[in-house]
Amino acid sequence: MSDARTPLERLPHTRREWSALLAELGIQPRKGMGQNFLVEPSVVGKIVKTAGVAPGDLVVEVGPGLGMLTGHLLHAGAAVTSIELDRELVPHLRNTFGNVEQLTVVEADALRVPLDQVIPGGASYSVVANLPYSVAAAVIMRFLELPDLPESMTVMVQREVAERLVATPPDMTVLSVAAQVLSDPKLNFMVAPGSFLPPPKVESAVVTLHPIGEARIATDQRPLFFEIVNGGFRHKRKQVLNSLALEFDVPKVEIASRLIAGGIDPMRRAQTISVAEWIELTRVWERAA
Repeated sequence: MSDARTPLERLPHTRREWSALLAELGIQPRKGMGQNFLVEPSVVGKIVKTAGVAPGDLVVEVGPGLGMLTGHLLHAGAAVTSIELDRELVPHLRNTFGNVEQLTVVEADALRVPLDQVIPGGASYSVVANLPYSVAAAVIMRFLELPDLPESMTVMVQREVAERLVATPPDMTVLSVAAQVLSDPKLNFMVAPGSFLPPPKVESAVVTLHPIGEARIATDQRPLFFEIVNGGFRHKRKQVLNSLALEFDVPKVEIASRLIAGGIDPMRRAQTISVAEWIELTRVWERAA
């Protein structure tokens, strides 16, 4: 018999009911997989609203967990492809939303599955997800480096990761540079630990990233760009000249010359260097090679 209930009606409504569901399924949240299940409806509704999900939109969700966000995305009228690694959760998702035609559950690792097999070629899509803490940064970067980019990514991550994504000098990191050279990230709002089951020990935050493709740097320049950036940050307590000299087989005096040509004082540290300056340094490096 077909289940006539709406996607939201199929989900627990209270924290106690969510806890009972976990007990019924015999599932213990796995710290190694970064599992903290979002169970606060108001937060989920805010995520869907922030993402601007509309009827007919194609949404890719990574780490659907118990299906709270999945249900709200379906309720908003989206066609949802949910990628779930935990084989204990996949049957629950399929049983809960089994006859909802707009949902496809893919049992796979989002860091390994060929995404062209998950996302129809040339289709416009967005990513909306409560990302497992343990792989959040890696998942974000994987989508930002795809040939077929999402229109947007609205993701819940650990607060520390969110702050790194949107950081400015003098607080840059490799993740800051990588995210900002490939997208425009924005921190939307914080989420308290009590919104999760079990509550994590840290705050979370919802970030939106708008991928920009080759707007800032061409695809063929990226290997050199990231080699230079990673080299600059490898020894972050050192001045950028000394850090790069340890990573590249280039005379130190030549590295200093390239930094100056790129508008960067060789005595600065990598955390103080902007994305635009790293891009210019890559162009200088390319010309000098």
